[in-house]
Amino acid sequence: MVRPDPRGRPPAPASKESSLTLERGLALLQAVADAETEAPSISELAAAIGASRAAVYRLLVPLQSRGLVRREGSKVRLGLGVLRLASNVLPQLRMAAQPALRTLAEHVGATAHLTVADGSEAQAVAVVEPSWTAYHVAYRVGSRHPVHRGAAGKAIGLSVEGRQWVHSTGELQPGAFGVAAPVRGVPGLRASVGVVALEKLDGDVVGPHVVRAAQEVADALR
Repeated sequence: MVRPDPRGRPPAPASKESSLTLERGLALLQAVADAETEAPSISELAAAIGASRAAVYRLLVPLQSRGLVRREGSKVRLGLGVLRLASNVLPQLRMAAQPALRTLAEHVGATAHLTVADGSEAQAVAVVEPSWTAYHVAYRVGSRHPVHRGAAGKAIGLSVEGRQWVHSTGELQPGAFGVAAPVRGVPGLRASVGVVALEKLDGDVVGPHVVRAAQEVADALR
């Protein structure tokens, strides 16, 4: 903890030791999370983060006290505290994406959405409908579809060197047209921003607006 100097001098920066402890604690939590099936042992975690077994035991104490990990003998698993943290992610994503989605929906006149990859599925986590159109697509938050189908899912998989946006026709709903672009530059997030309409969208016109909105969402999340 940084303590004020009684003589009024500016506080000293955090020590390198404190920064190293935080970094190792985060690395330890990541190592536990990366174990998809069998829970890693203390020895395996020590090897994964390049620390001693004694250091791992010390690092586990604050993580256990916050419910982020739990020990089963010499094995370590993620704790329910991680679920509590995760439950706050989607609301924050929605709040961050709302301004860009609103601008996109109003400009294009189509329903705009933020879609996030969840394993092999793509899930709509934020949706904004245009306010001035006579009719538009009602796209439900929480809707899921295979990540390889539809513009929203396909955009998530676009390579950095490839196309900036992708379009689809009738892949998820007959008669529906979609244009989407990936959200790039946010570590750990696989997502896209797109629009969906009941009439054909001109990709050359709509695509750049979708790409811009995706960049605005990325900026808001960084």
